[in-house]
Amino acid sequence: MNPELQKEIEAAAFRALVGHLRERSDVQNIDLMNLAGFCRNCLSKWYSTAAGENGIELNYEDARTIVYGMPYSEWKAKHQLEASAEKLKVFDESQK
Repeated sequence: MNPELQKEIEAAAFRALVGHLRERSDVQNIDLMNLAGFCRNCLSKWYSTAAGENGIELNYEDARTIVYGMPYSEWKAKHQLEASAEKLKVFDESQK
């Protein structure tokens, strides 16, 4: 596989992942963090960092809008639930 084709395939896989996460708004970021060690916010940070490494200024909030498909504040109001004490405990323990 040549490098250009590899980039195209990786980009398609990323778009599929972002699309899947947009469709699965029932899956909370805390659940993603506890199970996989990353969440939509992590993807947003990685996206912003990758843009910067390629000479494109893209702040975190704009990257979040790309990943969430809407401003984060809107997504949060529509979809984010209060994390249970148990989920927060699992998250805290994973950060040690």
